Amino acid sequence: MPFKEVSVMSQREEFARLASQAGANVAELCRRYGISRKIGYKWLDRFSGHEEGWSADQSRRPHRSPGQTPSEIETLVLEVRAEHPAWGGRKIRRVLERAGQAAPAASTITAILARHGLIDAAASAQHQAFARFEHDAPNRLWQMDFKGHFAIDAGRCHPLTVLDDHSRFALCLAACPNETGVTVKDRLTTTFRRYGLPEAMVMDNGSPWGDGPGSPWTPLTVWLLQLGIRVAHGRPYHPQTQGKDERFHRTLKAEVMACRRFRDLAECQRRFDTWRSTYNTYRPHEALDMAVPMDRYRASRRAFPEILSAPDYASGEILRKVQDGGFISFKGHQIRLCKAFRGHNLALRPTAYDGVWDACFGAHRVAQVDLRDPVG
Repeated sequence: MPFKEVSVMSQREEFARLASQAGANVAELCRRYGISRKIGYKWLDRFSGHEEGWSADQSRRPHRSPGQTPSEIETLVLEVRAEHPAWGGRKIRRVLERAGQAAPAASTITAILARHGLIDAAASAQHQAFARFEHDAPNRLWQMDFKGHFAIDAGRCHPLTVLDDHSRFALCLAACPNETGVTVKDRLTTTFRRYGLPEAMVMDNGSPWGDGPGSPWTPLTVWLLQLGIRVAHGRPYHPQTQGKDERFHRTLKAEVMACRRFRDLAECQRRFDTWRSTYNTYRPHEALDMAVPMDRYRASRRAFPEILSAPDYASGEILRKVQDGGFISFKGHQIRLCKAFRGHNLALRPTAYDGVWDACFGAHRVAQVDLRDPVG
């Protein structure tokens, strides 16, 4: 759909940044953002001529003050901190540098914050550096999870988050009324239409993307396989598998939800949209050497298909359609696989072990059949 009125500036900047990247398909991006090519190239031209703040809220960035004194620098530091209460010295220093200010050292900024009672020394001492691992390019892997739900005046909000592993770019931050597969599919469809498809996605083992440890397939994850997206699940009770998304949740809580009251989901979504733009395009990220996620993100070249096609199978392959309850019949056995594949054909492919077969949905192995097991 066309640019939303509530976040038109941030969406224009996001579009222009993606479209200006090397190798970007401007026509495809225009289609995804619901605008004409004429409009797209107009905003791209304006962006190219005004790299800093061409469409952003100017009040967010400190202004140059020629001949400034140390007290003026301190005022700028406090202004940034007031707008972003969870930011520390390194982030504030980077913001001042981007605005053309002669920024003091991060330690000096931290001292200013401490002097004004804006830093809790005990809380700061608890923060530790973590070893970081990441994929080597955007869209190789997206991490997905629900942030713990919280109360609003009109019920509860369940924030759905999707993060690109390489760039930390927040692809989706949706205020959902529940955590059902139908709701997630709807939000993911909007995200896929905007940014394209990833190669793989990782999620935990709970509903709606899993049915507990050892049961990773649900109608939602089967849909992802149909789109050609590899599905991975984190180890049970090991949230660090999705560490970047977990860290994102902590930032979301500190910068958006802390000490705030929301009337309804619409108000949550407006606040989420505004903050997501700040996070992606303005907030310095320490894991990215103080760059912003948009600096490292590129839209996927794999466009979302509006019509799904059945998986391709080679001629002569052994196919079985999954029946009600998740059963197939094979070599005189009634074998229970997974009811999430009901109505779909699976290919039975032999392995290196006699009597052991892989049950595959297209190129994806989804189960293994052992005919040596008398229970099978």
